[in-house]
Amino acid sequence: MRHPAALVLLLVLTGCAVRPVDPLTGAMSGESGGSTLAAEDRGAAYARANCADCHAVGLAGESPLPAAPQFRDLGRRYPVDDLAEAFAEGINTGHAAMPEFVMSTAENSDLIAYLKSIQTLSGN
Repeated sequence: MRHPAALVLLLVLTGCAVRPVDPLTGAMSGESGGSTLAAEDRGAAYARANCADCHAVGLAGESPLPAAPQFRDLGRRYPVDDLAEAFAEGINTGHAAMPEFVMSTAENSDLIAYLKSIQTLSGN
């Protein structure tokens, strides 16, 4: 190649340069939104941080609190998409062990994405 600097300049000027990816959203710089995978990852992190003391939040294992449903089986009891409204309003379970919690709209969406990704075959 006779003019490598000219090629680099051409790529930069035509917009072919690599754009950085936001590690939290999965979106390329200048784009809005993020990938479903990123939402699932954020939802999994939320579940581990806020729910795992009582619920089995992964693909295996029992819930530390036997009365707490395993997250991977929630689709057997409820349409998982419908849980978004319950999470937004606050879940009233009728027992003192379930803490009251408040989550942002983004956290709610991420948690739903994660829950949908781990449902057992007989669930949603």
